[in-house]
Amino acid sequence: MSLLMIHDQLDFSALKNQLAITDGNMASHMTALEKLKYIQVQKKFIGKKPNTTYSATPSGKKAFQSHLAALEAIIHQRNNSSTSKK
Repeated sequence: MSLLMIHDQLDFSALKNQLAITDGNMASHMTALEKLKYIQVQKKFIGKKPNTTYSATPSGKKAFQSHLAALEAIIHQRNNSSTSKK
């Protein structure tokens, strides 16, 4: 999701290469995100070659931002508890 937050869309190969994962892992992760409606999948042919591109949906972007906010809250809480122990 983080890559799709900074790019409007990416194709299967670009995502797979950036993440350094197998085709199978990539497909299963993208299927899970698609089922949650966090990503939009577009399939087309370029010449005779299939091309699948992915983009984050508004609900996917919202969910990702919520996830980041939760992580930041955990970090903030940990930092505050660490400084109060000194």
